[in-house]
Parts: sequence; C-alpha cells; structure tokens
Amino acid sequence: MLEKIRVPRLGPGRPRKRPDSVAADKGYSNGPCREYVRRRGIRHTIPEKIDSQAARLRKGSRRSRPPGFGEEQYKKRNTVERAINRLKNSRAVATRYDKRGYVFLGTVTAALVIWLRS
Repeated sequence: MLEKIRVPRLGPGRPRKRPDSVAADKGYSNGPCREYVRRRGIRHTIPEKIDSQAARLRKGSRRSRPPGFGEEQYKKRNTVERAINRLKNSRAVATRYDKRGYVFLGTVTAALVIWLRS
C-alpha cells in the first residue's frame, strides 16, 4: 500500500512558484509585459528600446521616469546567452545526432573547451 509523504512547509500558504527576478531582452520591453511582471511581484531587468526612450523624452514635462535597469544582472544574462549560442553552433550537441557515445562526448568536450577559453 502506498503511503503519502508529507513535506513540511516553511511558511503559511502555498509554496512560491515564481522566480525572484527576470532578465529579458528588448523584445519584452513593452508596457503589457512590464505590467504583467510587476503585477506578479517579480523584479525585472529589461532594457528600454531606443524609440521608447525617444517617445518618453518627447513628452517633455509629462514624461514618465525611465524603468529600472540592473546593468550587472543584464551582463550575467548576456554571458549565459552567449555560452548557450556557442553550444548551439555545434549541432551535434544540440540535436544529439551522433550514433556513438564517444563521438558525442568529444563534441561536448570541444564545445566546453571553446566556452572556457572565452
């Protein structure tokens, strides 16, 4: 017979299912995306588009303040994204079409060496 395993909670209510913060690119800098993230209580690092900056500055004294931007967090996001893109350059790693395990291991090793050199 199966027994239920009880997992103790650290606090009242349901466990948190959302991230503490989000780092996205300029494609997500529109108002509805920012409002959604704010409404959920998630801190975000999203750079503002150049045309959005120009429109905000064009409003003059009626303009709103620029959205917050964590430069250090965005640098970390960019580093991770570049590393993933380098791994994607090796299609054998991304699609695992290698038939032999040692060939796949060699491809992964080569990709890691390239990543560690940069």
